[in-house]
Amino acid sequence: MLRVVCLVFALVFAAAPAAAEKPLTVFAAASLKEALEEIGAAFSDASGHEVVYSFSGTGALARQVEAGAPADVFVAADNAWMTYVAERGAVVKETVKPIAGNTLVIVGPEGSSPLELTPQSVLDRLEGSRMAIADPDTVPAGRYGQSSLISLGLLQVVGDRLAPMENVRIALGAVARGDTLLGLVYATDARIEPNVSVVAELPKDSHPPISYPAALSSSASHPAAADYLAFLSGPKAQEILRSFGFVFDN
Repeated sequence: MLRVVCLVFALVFAAAPAAAEKPLTVFAAASLKEALEEIGAAFSDASGHEVVYSFSGTGALARQVEAGAPADVFVAADNAWMTYVAERGAVVKETVKPIAGNTLVIVGPEGSSPLELTPQSVLDRLEGSRMAIADPDTVPAGRYGQSSLISLGLLQVVGDRLAPMENVRIALGAVARGDTLLGLVYATDARIEPNVSVVAELPKDSHPPISYPAALSSSASHPAAADYLAFLSGPKAQEILRSFGFVFDN
């Protein structure tokens, strides 16, 4: 009998560390990948809690969070998708807070020369190729980009040459591989890809302000979820975001 009791206690205590080691799960926009991975490492060092990420286009992640995916924190690339999940009760509305901003650029393969933002110049550069862009129907980067193209009078001439992609990193990769001669991406994306060159910066006033809001998921179960969310707005995380080129004044 004593042996059975000891075995039960041994199993209970063996299982306890495994439960305690469950990582904190963050669903986040693809454009934040490198910055958030560094932030996650800094948070783990400070708190002892492991952080794991699921990166994708914001629209796809929002649908997953809405469906009850096991996310503790959701970081979107625009306010529209965060409002969408908040209105459906998938995140805790009171916890929504912006953590960063960004800017838009057009990139070409490495070594490409600067591009004048006029219809003829863009058409000449494309030479029958296409412009990669995150899907404007579901991805914030594409939505911002489409707004900018409209504002600059470019959409009517390049609209049929746009190549919508699942997320902004896929659009970036298309240019880096030479699949397309131009791509519309965030400035932070261009910084982390050595095989592209920025050929034009899109004016900030040509599109709505780019904002990355974060919030607790309504299904958050990790005890450190609120601490992680607060960490995103703290000095260490903000320093890391700035080092990757994210901005805070737009």
